[in-house]
Amino acid sequence: MTTAHTAVTRSATRGVGRRSLLAVAASAPLAGLWPTTATAAPRRKPSGFASFEWLGTAGWRVRTPTTTLLVDPYLSRFDTGLAAGRFDATTPIALDTAAVDSAIGTTGSAEGAVDAVLVTHTHWDHFADVPHIGATRGATVFTTLSGYHLCQSMGLPAAQAAVVKGGEELQIGDAVVRVVRSLHSRSGNGGLLFPGIRTGVPERPSTIADLPEGDTLGFVIRSPDGAGVLLLGASDYDDQALRSLEVDTVMLPVPSTDITAGYAERLMDALERPRTVVLVHWDDFESPLADVPRTDDRTRARIRALTAEIRLHSPATQVLTPSYLTPMVLL
Repeated sequence: MTTAHTAVTRSATRGVGRRSLLAVAASAPLAGLWPTTATAAPRRKPSGFASFEWLGTAGWRVRTPTTTLLVDPYLSRFDTGLAAGRFDATTPIALDTAAVDSAIGTTGSAEGAVDAVLVTHTHWDHFADVPHIGATRGATVFTTLSGYHLCQSMGLPAAQAAVVKGGEELQIGDAVVRVVRSLHSRSGNGGLLFPGIRTGVPERPSTIADLPEGDTLGFVIRSPDGAGVLLLGASDYDDQALRSLEVDTVMLPVPSTDITAGYAERLMDALERPRTVVLVHWDDFESPLADVPRTDDRTRARIRALTAEIRLHSPATQVLTPSYLTPMVLL
């Protein structure tokens, strides 16, 4: 870890508890929370075009009749001390190829085929496995400029990385993907964990602090009939970028602090009260993906509070919490 990263880490984490560092930590199974009940909003019903499997954290596998997309696939889930309350920014980046293959299938198999990987930002719990997945599956990685450079430093050929900024409308197989400008969540003191961008190809990252936020994006995946699902990777957003998206479902990270004002109210207003909200980034992403999702009491309370806020401002919206690797038909 470089001196610059050490300074960043101290600044970002000073006075910040383990729940403020990222979305969640873990200590016990989450029970009695899924699905929550609400009357459906007056939107299009899913046509069966695409299934969504939660990969933990903010990760998803999206399957359509001809195409497989991954969003923020973080499957190695190595220990940083976060769950135990001893977060270490100097934790080495560790690739667990067996965990990757177990979750998404082996290289060369029909199960393990991937057409594209969509990256919301380059923190380790969203990005660390991406270069390996792209390189071994032959997938194109759509990412920020920082992600483009980091992919190359981690072994992905430049020809397989595509820079996107927000506003792009991409045809990927039989799915249309719109890239959306977004924002990253903040710690209780208003700072970002590992802020910064990469404007050139750096030395190969060795610790999690070597993977900065690197700007943040969201993605809308649409079916041929125009229905859309918005996938966010961090618990903040740009209201103006979300207006007029006309999405039916949003994958929404649970915030770890109250620094973002009006989180649920502004989102429901910007998206014109979507039919479904699926809550993500609340699980302990340092425990095995095969286990029942785990979280701590504080996060459990935040899930309940966020659900109540969504219901208050959009009573017809259904709020769900997913299970690992379980297909949900949302398009």
